[in-house]
Amino acid sequence: MKFRILFLTVITAAAFTAAPFAQVRLNGSGSSFDYPIFSKWFDFYNKTTGVQINYQSIGSGAGIQQVTEGTVDFGASDAPMTEQQMNTFTSKRGTEIIHLPIIMGGVAVTYNLPSVGQGLKLDGEILSDIYLGKITKWNDPRIVKLNAGKNLPNKAILVTHRSDGSGTTFIFTNYLSKVSSEWAKKIGNSTSVNWPVGLGGKGSEGVSGLISQTEGAIGYVELAYAVQNKLPYALMKNKAGNFVDANFNTVTEAAAGAVKNMPKDLRAIITNADGKNAYPISGFSWIVVPKDIKDYTKASALVKFLKWAVTKGQDDAQGLYYSPLPKQVQKLDLAKINLITSNGKKISVK
Repeated sequence: MKFRILFLTVITAAAFTAAPFAQVRLNGSGSSFDYPIFSKWFDFYNKTTGVQINYQSIGSGAGIQQVTEGTVDFGASDAPMTEQQMNTFTSKRGTEIIHLPIIMGGVAVTYNLPSVGQGLKLDGEILSDIYLGKITKWNDPRIVKLNAGKNLPNKAILVTHRSDGSGTTFIFTNYLSKVSSEWAKKIGNSTSVNWPVGLGGKGSEGVSGLISQTEGAIGYVELAYAVQNKLPYALMKNKAGNFVDANFNTVTEAAAGAVKNMPKDLRAIITNADGKNAYPISGFSWIVVPKDIKDYTKASALVKFLKWAVTKGQDDAQGLYYSPLPKQVQKLDLAKINLITSNGKKISVK
């Protein structure tokens, strides 16, 4: 079953004025992590400019594949493209691919335990051993030790994970690879891995649906899906040894070090970051777009949208449980967006 989240919040009338484009249609695909905020942004952009942006929430891996094949105008991914993927893109499309950090967020470790409720504590080693199939019961002594006073049931843990190629999986397995040498050696870090145990769901929608329907389940989803589905999510022990919640402040703190030393291609990873209150399973999400776009009208509409999204659009982030891009990253994004051309011609939009 496919789940979609409906947000009834009112879109802020951010300073985004533009003469309506002729009936332009842009197509994108990829990250389900981004779907909640994209839905809001694309609706606002359509009402403001007349441009229709069709987006398929089909997973980061599929989004990268489709933008590489040229079947969509942009992709969205919570995993940066690999060097091989970028080289394949250039070979097929005859231009470079640009990574634009579009939003930041936390991957929440969610669960369905009515007897426990909110506030379950987990650390990286326990979480990795659950996903390795080494911890199979909720009242395992290691979990009980971290959760004094919690009513942990003698119940089997049902592990859930993404069945599709997913940037959320990339963030999650990147974290597990940093905190567990066994995970790094046996499973590794990718948008799609060979899961030792568990049941797969398509998209964050599918995983959150499985958890909602199954007592004893555990899984990982972008924070908005946990909140909207009224799922509790764990306090995770971070690198500093503190148990922290996934929220605006803790994700922002996780990004602080990367922001100071941002790579030129903007492909920064912020899992298991330093910081007293840094949430350890945090990540950027990127829009990936060709550096040169043949259709000038489409290119102009996309550039206009991107400039708004990485600046004024960030005002919508917290209301949808994301963290807005730091000002330094917004400036770096704008510099990258200004490099986008159409048949080598500079695109003149403010």
